[in-house]
Amino acid sequence: MTAVQTARPSWKTDELVMFEEEVAKFYTRELLPHVETWRDQGRVDRWAWEKSGEQGLLCMSMPEEYGGLGGTFAHEQVAIEQQIKCGVEGFGAPLHNTIVAPYILHYGTEEQKKRWLPRMATGELIGAIAMSEPGAGSDLQGVKTTALKDGNQYVINGQKTFITNGQNANIVIVVAKTDPSEGAKGVSLMVVETDEADGFERGRNLKKLGNKAQDTSELFFNDVKVPTENLLGTEEGQGFFQLMEQLPQERQEIAVQAIAMIERALELTIDYVKEREAFGRPILKFQNTQFKLAECKARATMARVFVDYCTEQLIAGKLDAATASMSKMLLTDLENEIVDECLQLHGGYGYMDEYPISRMYADARVQRIYGGTNEIMKVLIARAL
Repeated sequence: MTAVQTARPSWKTDELVMFEEEVAKFYTRELLPHVETWRDQGRVDRWAWEKSGEQGLLCMSMPEEYGGLGGTFAHEQVAIEQQIKCGVEGFGAPLHNTIVAPYILHYGTEEQKKRWLPRMATGELIGAIAMSEPGAGSDLQGVKTTALKDGNQYVINGQKTFITNGQNANIVIVVAKTDPSEGAKGVSLMVVETDEADGFERGRNLKKLGNKAQDTSELFFNDVKVPTENLLGTEEGQGFFQLMEQLPQERQEIAVQAIAMIERALELTIDYVKEREAFGRPILKFQNTQFKLAECKARATMARVFVDYCTEQLIAGKLDAATASMSKMLLTDLENEIVDECLQLHGGYGYMDEYPISRMYADARVQRIYGGTNEIMKVLIARAL
């Protein structure tokens, strides 16, 4: 076990190890002290985005010519893991970095990349992607939001919900129908800069079971007019293909979050059971505790190897949809199981909000839902059999 535990995946270079140390210092020093405030207000302050941009922690995998770090998903994974392991709740940079920015990089025109990516790298623009609607979640073909062409502009009408970064975001990629009669072939991605958009409204900052510091919102588009050059790419009807092509990275990003939370839960719990006593001896001395943690540790180690393998495949451009679905499904199921076991080993204290394991228990639950439910992951895997 020691060899597996200490071995470094092939993608994690010496430079990334040093980067990881600096990221951990930054999150611990600059952001962690403000988490309680963010939980109370239900959103992370904008200055945290700007300071992260100054530190080079936004758009790390974007090319330097567009203001990014010129890195890969490996840089993103390091930052995601450290954010979770340092306990920095609510900061929606992973979605901004690994989901929103890549759509613009892969499908945007040169003018669009130069217009939006540098400002996303500094934190001037905070990104969100508006997929889900009150009547359409995993079934993106069923979206009702429309973006209908009218001369040299599009007029957007519709409602979105469960939008991560929804209160802070001022650049939103909207999944809309440019041709409602064409089903999936009529879906396009429209980019809305909300500061300039008449008819755009933010709804409630939604109250949730977990992720209390993360703003998650309803968004309303009432005759919102955007110029035709805000269509992502150069052709209508490419949105569904664009979404399907990028979803493997989104699902791997969720798997990375899951393994980081698994490892943090185990670390906290092992420390706890070494100190906490029952019947005159540490809880760790009881065989039941040893067996539970041994099983969790073994499964977590196996999961870590698979996540790192999938990241290696992603960086090489080889991560297929079915394998990404496996990664997301297996890791988030395991995350919920292990966090639950760890909470149980904390006893009554595990249910108290001031203990991190309690918050992790609530936060973990949504991982099996967003990015496509785990039931949808099984459908995708089955199609590849």
